[in-house]
Amino acid sequence: MAILGTGIQDGLLLKPITYPWAYDLYNQAVANTWFPNEIQLGEDLADFKKMTEEEKHAVTFLMSYFNPNELLVNKALAFGVYPYINAPECHLYLAKQMWEEANHCMSFEYVLETFPIDRDAAYESHVSVPSMAAKEEFEVNFIRRMTEETLDISTTEGKKDFVRNLVAYNVILEGIWFYSGFMVALSFRQRNLLRNFGSLMDWVIRDESLHLQFGINLILTVLEENEDLQDPDFADEIRQMILDAVEMEERYNRDLLPKGILGLNADYVNQYVRYLADRRLEELGFDPHYNVSNPAKWMATANDTLQLVNFFEATNTSYEVNAQATKR
Repeated sequence: MAILGTGIQDGLLLKPITYPWAYDLYNQAVANTWFPNEIQLGEDLADFKKMTEEEKHAVTFLMSYFNPNELLVNKALAFGVYPYINAPECHLYLAKQMWEEANHCMSFEYVLETFPIDRDAAYESHVSVPSMAAKEEFEVNFIRRMTEETLDISTTEGKKDFVRNLVAYNVILEGIWFYSGFMVALSFRQRNLLRNFGSLMDWVIRDESLHLQFGINLILTVLEENEDLQDPDFADEIRQMILDAVEMEERYNRDLLPKGILGLNADYVNQYVRYLADRRLEELGFDPHYNVSNPAKWMATANDTLQLVNFFEATNTSYEVNAQATKR
């Protein structure tokens, strides 16, 4: 059974497992299950009230971005990934991932409910701030290809659109843009602020690290099983998507931290973004582009998810993940 397909009656029997990495990631995701109210934010509320306006802006800006984009990821999975896959073990994982995205959305709602943040203003930012809206439009364009236009997964172009959508959501949105925000969110804990909020973010990151592994594994499996996608021009297109995404994130971070906050400014965060992009490029088999060091060594455990693989290696097997070993 190939991993791509739209047969309703295909993939109704779980075993024997065809893609062990997907089954392992599902079991790890189930083991990681958590709920936001398990963390009390009372101490953090006291921290928030005494923070500077620039610091409060950064937290609000992050909530403005994370909250709707967790639900946007779910649309990408529901419309752009789930319908085009045969393997039941992948469906199991995707179902759990979609629940996790909903749980993350509720986690950020919990923060908005706890801190004195103007919810309407926070919600408005994702369409009124040009750098934030541009990122969202970039992602929405890929969903449109999967929903408003007919996608024939049996054609080369249809399969390319499937991969483009995965790169846009799993690699760029979850693997670079989200991680950039995670670093800013966790930077407060480095100064002994918002420690419980930091724990909440740790749990989100633990989920997202598995989402990223699943997405990259899926991309590599599709490429391995479809030789017509092993095209240098297509590889260049994918690489350029990632580089374009870095430029968009750099503009966004200048709006996130217009004046900087103690120990953190846009240049620092953007070096981290470039470092992340190089890791994602390498995980897809490309050479690094920026060759910068990680300015946030304390985030190192969250950065590197997979062994190096080749984006167009037809017989690649190194992407299989031992999920138990990746528990953060």
